[in-house]
Amino acid sequence: MNFRLRTTVAAALAASLVTTCGYANAAAAPAKKHIAAKKATTPLQPSVQEQIEQLRRQLESHELQINALKTDLAEKDAQLKSAQQAAAEAQASAAKAETAAASQQLAVTENTAAVTTLQSTVTGLKGSQALLATTVSDETAKIKKDIASPSVLHYKGITLTPGGYVVADTAYRGKATGGDVSTAFSALPYEHADAYALSEFYGSTRQSRLSLLAEGKTSWGTLRGYFEVDFLGTGVTSNNNQSNSYLLRQRVLYAQAETNSHWTFAGGQMWSLATEGRKGIPSAPSDIATPQTIDPNYLPGFIWARQYGFRVVKSFNKSAFGVALENPQLLYAATLAGNTPYAVLGSAGLSAGMFNAAVSSCSPSTSIVNYTNQAETVNGVAVNTYVPVYKTLNSCANLANISFNKAPDVLVKASFDPGFGHYEIFGIAGFAHETVYPGETTNSNLYGGLTDIKTGALVAPALTTAGSFSNSIVLGGIGSSLRIPVIANRLTVGVKGLYGPGMGRYGTTNLSDVTANAGGGLAPIHNLSGLFTVEANPTPRLSFFANYGGDYAGRSTYSGATLTAPSAAQNPAGIWGGSWKAPSAAAVGYGSRLLNNSSCTVTANPGYNGSSTGYYAGGSCGAQTRNVQEFTGGYWYDLYKGDRGRLRQGGQYGYAVREGWSGASGIGAKGIDNMFWTTFRYYLP
Repeated sequence: MNFRLRTTVAAALAASLVTTCGYANAAAAPAKKHIAAKKATTPLQPSVQEQIEQLRRQLESHELQINALKTDLAEKDAQLKSAQQAAAEAQASAAKAETAAASQQLAVTENTAAVTTLQSTVTGLKGSQALLATTVSDETAKIKKDIASPSVLHYKGITLTPGGYVVADTAYRGKATGGDVSTAFSALPYEHADAYALSEFYGSTRQSRLSLLAEGKTSWGTLRGYFEVDFLGTGVTSNNNQSNSYLLRQRVLYAQAETNSHWTFAGGQMWSLATEGRKGIPSAPSDIATPQTIDPNYLPGFIWARQYGFRVVKSFNKSAFGVALENPQLLYAATLAGNTPYAVLGSAGLSAGMFNAAVSSCSPSTSIVNYTNQAETVNGVAVNTYVPVYKTLNSCANLANISFNKAPDVLVKASFDPGFGHYEIFGIAGFAHETVYPGETTNSNLYGGLTDIKTGALVAPALTTAGSFSNSIVLGGIGSSLRIPVIANRLTVGVKGLYGPGMGRYGTTNLSDVTANAGGGLAPIHNLSGLFTVEANPTPRLSFFANYGGDYAGRSTYSGATLTAPSAAQNPAGIWGGSWKAPSAAAVGYGSRLLNNSSCTVTANPGYNGSSTGYYAGGSCGAQTRNVQEFTGGYWYDLYKGDRGRLRQGGQYGYAVREGWSGASGIGAKGIDNMFWTTFRYYLP
């Protein structure tokens, strides 16, 4: 830039010099003519030397100006460079500042987030600290409580939970049954029986109970073992005379494995799969929906059994499905009037086995079963005489009959818990068999005997077959139940029922499952059990219950042939063998219309007749049970419930009716009983 400035100044100076020289050498312009004018004085022109001097001075002045301009230009250039440098530095500073500002903004944002996070963390730490303090306090309290009063006991890798209660029960009945605190509903006396005129009172502690739950956790699930016993067992010498010594009996004993995927496998003596649960398909007794009665035999219509079983259950969120094989037991009752063939279904057990072989009583009975001809010579005269043929039988009443079972009962069940109530549906299949001996009769102590059955000239064809044959039938029923909370935690209603042939033993009354037809074969009895329940909890300590239920056994009636001894007119020649009257119809089966109930409506007189205690009026009262119904209600009140256990008091009233099937002439039987119970109980915590 200095070079250009200098060149420019030199060019300007040269141009000025040339112009000046040109001006000095130029020819004078022609003089103008003036009209009479005064001649002006012409100034003196500078000399060349003066002009050069002037030019030199001008050049020096210009040089000074140029130098000043150079200096100024240099200063300006320096200032420009400085400004440019400052601008660059400022730009760099601005960029740096912008970067720093952005960085600072980012830092501020990060700091803000960090502060927010820190504040949140501090708040969380404060909450966690408070929660930790609460947890530590709770855990400390729990540890102290577990040490001072543990809810479970620890043994190796399992926990043990003891349970049970001690009771002081009383039972009063207006009509005597001889059943202690537990009601034998099938033995409620009919009107006009001796026991119907007597009441009974019992005080009992036999319902006291002990239980123990053992539980161990594994990586795949939970193992459990449960034991529960009470004192409602009866030994041969048990009585109320002095020591009131009754036996400890098994009540519930089972082993269980439950997987994390909610498959349950359980085996042992359990509540039957047919018994209603409170949720799902439980094994634990605490989850079984038993009626809240004081009576340990509950009430008619309640469907239950406690027996051996092995079950598999799959549980889902709101449903469960299960199948079980359970121990069978056939309940058999039959009117066998006449020469009904003898059938083998079971026994009282063998003395060398594990079942009870004892009998309550035995009575020998000797009678004439036939006559034979015998030719004798008396004083030289031939005489035909008859000689009676005797047979002696021991008729024994067994303490417990054990059926010979063909196969286990098969049960299936589905339960549903949709969020409002609990619902179940189940099915039962049973199998029964026997051996029939047509040549032997259950009434062989009557006239008729063995020979006449085998020859069968005057006997129904179904009874004439010699030898024996096997007979078997399939039994089964279907049932359901529901339990609905009408008012949450305050009022609940429930309904349950079971119907089918051979389902009598699953009802509380234990009505018979099968009977005999005219040929001695098995015939099913159609059974029905139903129960309606209402439970109310107006306060946490007080609860009320009301139940109405019944068990029913249908008619299964047949008729057989009864042979009688011949009259003299029928045997004029004295030939007795095989000469009998024509057979007459006799009641066979269950609930027969031919059964003699003539004494069921007659006031009892002391005596024993026709296998019916308390009837002696020339007839009998053998009416077989048609149905048993009961309405019962009561309350429970917790006097104390806490860490020290539970103290309860309760009361119950029951109105029970037993009706028998009508027999000949339409005569039936009926009995009504009013019953009261009280209880005072202490439960383990």
